[in-house]
Amino acid sequence: MAIYEYECSKCGSRFETMQKMSDPPLSRHKDCGGRLSKLLSAPGIHFKGSGWYVTDYARKGNGGGSAESKSDAKSEAKSEAKSEPKSDTKPPSST
Repeated sequence: MAIYEYECSKCGSRFETMQKMSDPPLSRHKDCGGRLSKLLSAPGIHFKGSGWYVTDYARKGNGGGSAESKSDAKSEAKSEAKSEPKSDTKPPSST
């Protein structure tokens, strides 16, 4: 099921409706009987995850832009944080 947006030429109202892709487009507005035209809308797309392009598809070593250097800087910071040993603060033992 897809969501389609229509506009009435008589009353000017716009509305969305859910239809199968195989259904014929609507032709008459059910409220006023005016002729409907199907509108083009931007698709609802959302890329999830951090650094979608940089981490998945960027080529290393092409001298390619700031996105690549940001990725390198982030991984260097993470590796430095992991490699630093945590010091335990214990009072000196008295013997």
